[in-house]
Amino acid sequence: MEKNRDRKLWQRIYLLIAVLAMFLLVISLLLCSFQIAIYGDAKYGFYEKEYVKYEVTESLNMELSDVMSVTEYMMDYLIGREDVLSIETDVAGKKQDFFNEQDRLHMADVKGLFLGGLRLRNVLLLAAVLLIGLLAACKVNLGKILPKAYGTAMAVFGAALVFLGIAVAVDFTRCFRLFHEMFFTNDLWIFDESTDYMIRMLPEGFFSDMVIRIVSVFITSLILLGALIWLVRFLYGLQSTRQSIGR
Repeated sequence: MEKNRDRKLWQRIYLLIAVLAMFLLVISLLLCSFQIAIYGDAKYGFYEKEYVKYEVTESLNMELSDVMSVTEYMMDYLIGREDVLSIETDVAGKKQDFFNEQDRLHMADVKGLFLGGLRLRNVLLLAAVLLIGLLAACKVNLGKILPKAYGTAMAVFGAALVFLGIAVAVDFTRCFRLFHEMFFTNDLWIFDESTDYMIRMLPEGFFSDMVIRIVSVFITSLILLGALIWLVRFLYGLQSTRQSIGR
């Protein structure tokens, strides 16, 4: 009787560990989705299409090739390949630095947030792998426990995605503002279109489309994770069948 209680207790503990591992893994996939959506196209084709869609070149009075050069430099800065956000180009028929001081201060904050997110992703991914490795070392049947943990994680994140999807669809501008108020301690993200070129290059519609892109990548990654979990379940079931036949 006591052994049975102990066994059930350990089963609950193992399930909690598996659920925690799934949550860490899913969050790391979300952070990966940001990087893939932002940098997944080496030639920044998504950005080019967005510039055409929102008539950015007309707003800036720039050639598309110059806007793309600014974009490539800005993206190199964001991921740490450039130290200073400064590039001279032709804007409105005049050779000048595309970015002003407010751009540099705000993008320094964005850079810190982005690189911090990538470091957090690595930590969470490592922690998830270690937790799953611990379960394997304890001889836990991963084929049974991981699908349960995955289902729990999907229920929570699925509900969150639906809620966020409705909120964004109803009022993207308010959600956009709340995001900045949550993650930035200043108001440097509030730009003036009449004086700031960067906000004309990256209008609100661009960010709305980028959110859709990030969510699409995230959902795809969750489907792939589910397929991997199913494969683990299948392999464990196959191994169990072979052991039964061997007896």
